[in-house]
Amino acid sequence: MPCKNSRKTYKENGIYHVYNRGVEQRDIFIDNQDYKAFLYYLKEYLLSPDDPAKVNNHYKGRTLVRRSFNNRIELLAYCLMPNHFHLLLKQIGETDMTEFMKCLGTSYSMYFNDKYKRVGSLFQGRYKAALVNSDDYLLHLSRYIHLNPHCKGQALAVYDWSSYQDYLELRGTKWVKPEFILGIFNDNAGNEMIGKSAYKDFVEDYAYDSAEILGNLVLE
Repeated sequence: MPCKNSRKTYKENGIYHVYNRGVEQRDIFIDNQDYKAFLYYLKEYLLSPDDPAKVNNHYKGRTLVRRSFNNRIELLAYCLMPNHFHLLLKQIGETDMTEFMKCLGTSYSMYFNDKYKRVGSLFQGRYKAALVNSDDYLLHLSRYIHLNPHCKGQALAVYDWSSYQDYLELRGTKWVKPEFILGIFNDNAGNEMIGKSAYKDFVEDYAYDSAEILGNLVLE
């Protein structure tokens, strides 16, 4: 079961649903470059410092807040929507997620404000984080996150701004870890609330509404 979002519980090896939206519910991703910028910052923070896929500490001339969270944060799933984002994170140390989200939010806000010549907060307060303590919740949460584009009429398997393609093995992003949830899914395939099906069937054709099952864990 999830902890209440208003009372964050930080623990070693904890798994969290982290999300936020734009201030006044404004869009935080205007064009494709914005989505790519956010993903760039994720990559730079999550890859090993000596990984050849890392470029430098700049994106389109905008400075990156220098930190490495390799072996400190694992990104299990994500989805970026025009006015909000969802991240499913596992932190190793008790304060890793707090530091990671501060760097990510600061870097992207600097990029966005510079590009669009604006000042002030980009996000609606501090990010929300719910600790997940149940495998069933974790599986349904990954489903809920990956279904977000469907609510906007987007085809899931071709939506570029989520980790769903990594789960379907259509893409192999080094800094996304789908095997964690897929392993739990396979181990629970006999669960009557999941059923013996492929993960794709679970996400797209499952009979239950994961948003109802998750309750107050979803983005309000």
